Amino acid sequence: VQLQASGGGYVQPGGSLKLACEASGFTLNRPAIGWFPQPPGKEREAVSCLSTNNDITYTPDFVKGRFTISIDRSKSTVYLQMANLTPEDTAVYFCGTNLGQASRYALCRRKPTDWGEGTQVTVSS
Repeated sequence: VQLQASGGGYVQPGGSLKLACEASGFTLNRPAIGWFPQPPGKEREAVSCLSTNNDITYTPDFVKGRFTISIDRSKSTVYLQMANLTPEDTAVYFCGTNLGQASRYALCRRKPTDWGEGTQVTVSS
């Protein structure tokens, strides 16, 4: 299992950014996959997860309306579109999966077993 996150960078408050997570070594048709930012000094926390067996998503209330997860199987890539960013969104963003977990809810709650390298997102004026 390999996951490679990209697309991070610097953005001003109120701005948008789209992250990409390219998956290899497995097929995006069963396991759930999600995005988990880790702010400085804090633990990773799920902001969106997707069930790849039906493409249904789960986004926690605290980011709903700002963050959207999507998938492009032709590119084996899962995206996180982020809008209206605030300095509190500053974090290293990781994508993760668990090949034995199909539920987007369970993945978001229990955390992945497989992680890719993260991509830094910095929101600052």
